[in-house]
Amino acid sequence: MSRRAPPALLLVDDDPLISDSLSFSLSDDFDVRVASTRAEAMALLRGGEFSPRLALIDLGLPPLPDQPTEGFKLVSDLLSWSGDIRIFVLSGQNEQSNARRARALGAMELVPKPCSPDHLKAILQDALRGGLGGDLGAKTEGLIGDSPAMRKLKGQIDLYAASRFPTLIEGESGSGKERVASALHELSPRSELPFLALNCAAISANLVEATLFGHAKGAFTGAATAKSGYFEDAGEGTLFLDEIGELPLDLQPKLLRVLENGEFQRVGETASRQSRARIVAATNRDLRAEVKAGRFRSDLYHRLSVFSIAMPTLRELGEDKLKLMAHFSMQAAAAHNMPAFTLSDDARALWLAYPFPGNVRELKNVVIRLMAKHAGYAVTREELSQEFESDAIDPPTAADGMATGFDPKAEIAANPHFNLDARLAEIELRYLDAAIAHAGGNMSQAARVLGISRSTLYSRIEALRPGSTVSTSP
Repeated sequence: MSRRAPPALLLVDDDPLISDSLSFSLSDDFDVRVASTRAEAMALLRGGEFSPRLALIDLGLPPLPDQPTEGFKLVSDLLSWSGDIRIFVLSGQNEQSNARRARALGAMELVPKPCSPDHLKAILQDALRGGLGGDLGAKTEGLIGDSPAMRKLKGQIDLYAASRFPTLIEGESGSGKERVASALHELSPRSELPFLALNCAAISANLVEATLFGHAKGAFTGAATAKSGYFEDAGEGTLFLDEIGELPLDLQPKLLRVLENGEFQRVGETASRQSRARIVAATNRDLRAEVKAGRFRSDLYHRLSVFSIAMPTLRELGEDKLKLMAHFSMQAAAAHNMPAFTLSDDARALWLAYPFPGNVRELKNVVIRLMAKHAGYAVTREELSQEFESDAIDPPTAADGMATGFDPKAEIAANPHFNLDARLAEIELRYLDAAIAHAGGNMSQAARVLGISRSTLYSRIEALRPGSTVSTSP
């Protein structure tokens, strides 16, 4: 019986002592190819004879070995070459911040130097099995998946968690913004302190101020006793303000004051109090557009978005949609003591193609319904399609009006407010969405279908639908 070929591993380091020793120690378990520069590494891949599933890279590469610039570019180059490659960064003790930046660009994990060969093998083999390993994986367990978009999201969480500065999380409803806020807290030095969440859209506008800042006894009708607000109760922990775009305009200056110097006053008091909570905010609105429309203060927006995180939609996550399905179905099976369902091959293809306009929230609800109806059985495509929104199952392959009979003159005549830029943007966005759905969420494959590069695909989606996709790496 022939021996199965070992998994391919690309090792990039300009120090011959390190590359030779790692290559020797890993060669029994991996097909290791070595490069000493970014150009050499990419030339090896573009040759077409070597397609690694794993990459182990040092950030300090020629021609600037004392800076991480080439390493950052290599992370981006590798992910552009294949969105499925798993990248590990060799990190010295004094390079932790740079290595975290690489993870924010899409690298999977940090490997401290020196690292024992057995431990390194275990990390690499765990990645091949789909594991994440390390504290980051444990503390972001609610963020399922290891697609490039999810790896970048987890890297940003890791990069921003320790900071005391505000972070703004932007994304569609149901995409998991509160889970990201919680992960930022769990990975921070404040993890043992309170994490409080307030939905600004869920409380009456005339109660928002008292809810945030507290109130004195008798401050308003019904205030029988003095009460602290969320800023006080959060202490030195984290305060998560969800749907921040719903905050009343007249209250925004008071929030800005807290963000700038920590000062606030209870309603009905004149004495200033001090907050040391870290603020994380989230919105499903385009706050830049809200600023232009005069509904949100520009200075508050810039103060909230010192760091910003754009939540990926399920349309961008490819096979992560299957991992989420497995996660929620196993949860439901354990909770109700029943066997999980499976998908037939054609149902699986439909699951990957469906864009899930409601994101993770919709996906979880679909899983719950399937468990109730089909526990222990293989779900067919027809059965699955009944759980989806009918108008989202078959995304358009061409823009409206582009079929036979398309008449630009009639369209212009029928619409006195016709705008060419808006119309072309609509058409382009439909093609992009259709290609992504056709590719099952695989962005590299979608780019190939469209005849453009992966980075161009990302930049066009970002331009047409700001904040809804993961931006390209520099």
